[in-house]
Amino acid sequence: MSNITLQHLSFAYPGEGPLFDDINLIIDDQWRLGLLGRNGRGKTTLLKLIQGQLHGKGKIITHQSFASYPINIQSPNLPTIMAIQEIVPIEEWQIAKELAKLNTRADILWQPFNTLSGGEQTKVQLACTFADPISFVLLDEPTNHLDAQARQTVTQYLHAKKQGFIITSHDRGFLDQVIDHVLVIEAKQLYLQQGNYSNYRAQKDLRDQTNQANNEQLKKEIRRLKATVQEKQTWANKAETKKDHAAHGDRGFLGAKAARMMKRSINLNHRLNNEIKAKKGLLTNIEQSSELTMNYQPASTPQLLTVHDLSLRNEEQSPLFKPLNFNLARDHQLIITGANGIGKTTLLNYLAKQITNQSPSFDCDFPRQLTISYLHQQLNYDHQKLDEYAKTHGLEKEALLNLLYKLGFQRNTFRHATDELSAGQQRKLALATCLLTPANLYLLDEPFNYLDTYNQDQLVNVLQTVHPSLIMVEHDPTIIQQLGFPTINLEY
Repeated sequence: MSNITLQHLSFAYPGEGPLFDDINLIIDDQWRLGLLGRNGRGKTTLLKLIQGQLHGKGKIITHQSFASYPINIQSPNLPTIMAIQEIVPIEEWQIAKELAKLNTRADILWQPFNTLSGGEQTKVQLACTFADPISFVLLDEPTNHLDAQARQTVTQYLHAKKQGFIITSHDRGFLDQVIDHVLVIEAKQLYLQQGNYSNYRAQKDLRDQTNQANNEQLKKEIRRLKATVQEKQTWANKAETKKDHAAHGDRGFLGAKAARMMKRSINLNHRLNNEIKAKKGLLTNIEQSSELTMNYQPASTPQLLTVHDLSLRNEEQSPLFKPLNFNLARDHQLIITGANGIGKTTLLNYLAKQITNQSPSFDCDFPRQLTISYLHQQLNYDHQKLDEYAKTHGLEKEALLNLLYKLGFQRNTFRHATDELSAGQQRKLALATCLLTPANLYLLDEPFNYLDTYNQDQLVNVLQTVHPSLIMVEHDPTIIQQLGFPTINLEY
C-alpha cells in the first residue's frame, strides 16, 4: 500500500488568491475517488500537484508512479501511434490490447490523430493510460465525447481495475457506477466522504437546507441588531437636540446628561456592530446559480430545415451513416445521437456550411437568410484578453462578462487571456459566446462537455424555458432524459 499524503499543502497561481490553503489529507491508493467541484476550483491543478507537475507550499508524500488522462498530444498531424509515442514510451500492441477492451479497432492508430472523432481520440488516450497495470491512474473528464456504449464500456473497464484511481467527471450517472469515495472542492473547503455521487449530493442537499435555515435566522438577527443600532442612535440624537434647545440655566445639567447618554450609545453601538460582524461571519456560503439568457430570434418562416435522404461520406468515399431524413420546425429541437466516429460532428459541420453559404439543396433545404450560432466540439483560442475577444466576436463586453459570471467565473479570472483558462472555463466562454450570438437556429456539438453540474442544470433550464430552434449532438443519457427533446440515432 502506498497512500498519497498531503501535508499543509497551499497553492496559488501568481497574482491570484489561494486555491488551496493548508490542506491535510490522506488518499488511500485503493479508493476509487471522485474529485468533484465547480469549474476553476482547482481539480486539474490538484492532479498536477499530486504528479509533481506543479509545486506549492507544504508536502505531498507518495511512492506511486502515475498514469494520467488526457495526454498532451504535441503533433496531431502525425499518425496516432507516432503522436502518442512522442509523449508516452509505449508499444503499439499494448495500446491495441486495451483498445480491444474498449471495443475499438486498432487500425485507427495509423490514422492522423486530428482526423479521429472526439470519441476515438478519447478511447486511444484511455487505452494508453490503462496500459500500465501498476501506475496509479488519474483521469480528468474521461467520458467527454464518448457515446453511450463507450461510456458503459469504460464503466465496466474501471470496475475490473484492481488498483485505485482518482477521477474528475461531471457525468453523474457514470460517477455513481465507478466511485466509492468523494472529495469535493466546495466554495471555501474540502469535503471527503465515503460513497458515490448520489450519496454526496443527498448529504450536500441536507447540509444546504440546514445552512439556509441557519442563514435566514442569522440574517433576521442581523436586521434586528441593525434596527437597535438605529434606534439607539436616534435616541442619542434626540437627547442632544433637547440640550441645544434648553434654557441657558438647564444646559449644564442637560449637557452632562446628554454626554452620558451619547457615551452609552457609542459603547452600545460598538458592541452591537461587533455582534453584527460576528453573526455575518457565521453565514455559510451556499452554492447558487443564476438563470441564463440567450439571444434567440425566432425565424419568420414556420419551417426551418428539411433534410431528405442526406448521406455524407468519409475520405474513402464510404457512407458515414444511413440516409437521413428529418424536418425541423421553428421553436423545435432535435438531439442527434450515434456511435463515436459515425459522423455526428461532420453532419453539423455540413449543415453549418450549407446554411452559412446560403446554399439550400434537395437533401438540405432551408429558407435563405437563416442565421445560426454554432457551438463547436473542439475549441481553439488565440491569446486574447476578454475585451479583445468580445470585440472580435461582435459581443458587448459587459454582456459577456455578466453571462460568464452567472456561469461561475470568478471576477479575478476576467483578467486572464482566453488561452490561459481551464478547459471548463474555455467551454463556458464558448457557451456564453454561442448564447449571446443572435440566431434563428442553434447548432450545439456536445454542449454539456466540461460543464460542472450547476452549469449543466443552468443550460437545461434555459433551453427548456426559451425553446429555441436547435440541433444538438449529445451522449449523456441523464442530460437527454432531462431535456426530453426528440432524438434521432445515426446508424451505419
